[in-house]
Amino acid sequence: MSQDQWNAVDRYLIEHLLPADPQLDAALLASDTAGLPAINVAPNQGKLLHLLARVAGARRILEIGTLGGYSTIWLGRALPDDGRLITLEADPAHAAVATDNLARAGLADRVDVRVGKALETLPLLEAENAGPFDLVFIDADKPSNLEYFSWALRLSRRGSVIVVDNVVRRGAIIDATTGDPSVDGTRRLFEHVSAEPRVTATAVQTVGGKGHDGFLLALVTADV
Repeated sequence: MSQDQWNAVDRYLIEHLLPADPQLDAALLASDTAGLPAINVAPNQGKLLHLLARVAGARRILEIGTLGGYSTIWLGRALPDDGRLITLEADPAHAAVATDNLARAGLADRVDVRVGKALETLPLLEAENAGPFDLVFIDADKPSNLEYFSWALRLSRRGSVIVVDNVVRRGAIIDATTGDPSVDGTRRLFEHVSAEPRVTATAVQTVGGKGHDGFLLALVTADV
């Protein structure tokens, strides 16, 4: 199969299962206009995050890596009226775009955009007793995947769901010799998760508009 065929299949799926959404389209346009990299999740992947949050009955969500807030909107829409989402973004310019997009989507009252490096912000969340979170979505710099997952687990509870994006790296995940920090960081994540007794996890390869990649899905099965 080729990238063109993956793109065509994604378009078919999106046309049939995801109605037109002006707020999400506006978020993508604003991100593109501001020069943000086009690395947000695909629409059908965003809908998957939304459904996972609803299936989990999530009332508190943590997102590590906001970008322009596209995935944040999908997750925020899954929350009940009294739900709360905290999203962490290192780049102030990205956070500003996300804040505007979230306001346009009517989510400003339930989403808190925190600006700063996540590994500096996460200890502050612990200090303020912001958790436990019912769902954590990790989509930030890949060399720090293990550290982000460790914090996600620390801020979770039995029954929490942790999702890590971009874990297949176009298949490079099986190669220990690439020297790519993103691949190495993700391999460290897999090695850690495979030996972590407090979670049960799987990973799924994906192909589509975002190429060949995949995600890791973990369920917290013990008190943390």
